[in-house]
Amino acid sequence: MNITLINPYELGRQPFGLAEPAALLQKAGFTVNCCDLSIQKLDTCLGTDTDIVAIYIAMHTATRIAIEALPKIKELAPEASLCVYGLYAPMNADLFRSLDVQTILGGEFENGLLSMAKRIQTGAGDTQTEPETCLEKIEFIAPDRSKLPALSKYANLINTDGSTQTVGFAETTRGCKYHCTHCPVVPVYNGKFYVIPADIVLNDIRNQVKEGAQHISFGDPDFFNGPGHALKIVRALHREFPALSYDVTIKIEHIVKYPEEMQVLKETGCLFILSAVEAVDDDILGYLEKGHTRADFIKALAFLHKINIDLTPTFVAFTPWTTLEIYLELLRHIVELQLIESVAPVQLSIRLLIPAGSCILDIDNLDGMIGEFDASILGHPWANPDPRVDKLQQDIQAWVMQAEAGGLSRAEIFKSIWTMSHQIANLPAPALDLEHTGKPIPRLSENWYCCAEPTCEQLVSF
Repeated sequence: MNITLINPYELGRQPFGLAEPAALLQKAGFTVNCCDLSIQKLDTCLGTDTDIVAIYIAMHTATRIAIEALPKIKELAPEASLCVYGLYAPMNADLFRSLDVQTILGGEFENGLLSMAKRIQTGAGDTQTEPETCLEKIEFIAPDRSKLPALSKYANLINTDGSTQTVGFAETTRGCKYHCTHCPVVPVYNGKFYVIPADIVLNDIRNQVKEGAQHISFGDPDFFNGPGHALKIVRALHREFPALSYDVTIKIEHIVKYPEEMQVLKETGCLFILSAVEAVDDDILGYLEKGHTRADFIKALAFLHKINIDLTPTFVAFTPWTTLEIYLELLRHIVELQLIESVAPVQLSIRLLIPAGSCILDIDNLDGMIGEFDASILGHPWANPDPRVDKLQQDIQAWVMQAEAGGLSRAEIFKSIWTMSHQIANLPAPALDLEHTGKPIPRLSENWYCCAEPTCEQLVSF
């Protein structure tokens, strides 16, 4: 039986979410093909002999692309049974069933994929018998990346001197033990996380190094879900590949809480830490239950500077609670902390996404501000009490897309955002000294964003 696993989009990464289930299904005797729509076209991956198409939707943008791709998938593989799996599958189950998708799998989805394949192979029918969300611990298997495009086709690392390096992608855990209200992981995992055995992680990285990886990007929602497990992996990695660098995603509160462990990261090749700072307003941080304050952010940044690890902060710059003054305060902090070169301009246009089942819906003071679920945006629409704030977000979003397409620098883009933000607030824009914007830092060629209404749609030719 022929199974095609499709990845619509995952921030320019070669997806573990295809490679690992591909290995599992192949081990069970199924013929598996993989297709990454950020690189490949559907007609090169699908045919009338395809029995199952399973689409991996780990993020909001991927889900929107999956919906757009479904008609073409049905055209190319009219007899195939359809499945969506991954983080965004269960929260959009009703929508996908209305689009003739028979199987919805979220959480720890591997056993569900295997069960579905066996069910269809034996002629038991398309009616789903597997749970939509499974949180039972599974036995991970070493991923098989051989059916995916080469690593060189994906996002690369841009060094401060402009040189680039090939990037591999790995996960050490899945799920998250924290309860940030805006995070899409929380409604599915509800504080649970699962460890991927160190030998599987290291073998996966080893194979990617053989394929040319010079830097590893760890994709865990929080690399310090299990600090001991994380340190075991990076220490072993550094012993075997001392020249290999890596980046991780870690909460601000962990950077503050684990200074000795941060030093180990530096010693084992960590170039930068990506952290979802989200806001510098303590009230907004409280609504989002981020677990840190503005003071914690400043402390974490100072400490990482001291040990020479770069911080890449991300923000949800526009929320229902954001005022013009709060937004200007965010910009002032970026200037004062010399972070202009560290913050991707898209981060200054990010608007809060409220997907189906979001914990944001449980916050009391949002009555009348949030609408009913809208399938066209895969979320609940909302409006800021001050229409100027929503207009500013739209203007900045449009400007960032135009400016990046035109090749402007981060400093030049920030200067325009600074000006238009003060103008809409009817305030004079203080002069900016662009000679002190902060030093350039290593970064991936594909911008990272999460928990946000997409500000730059991934263009995919099916």
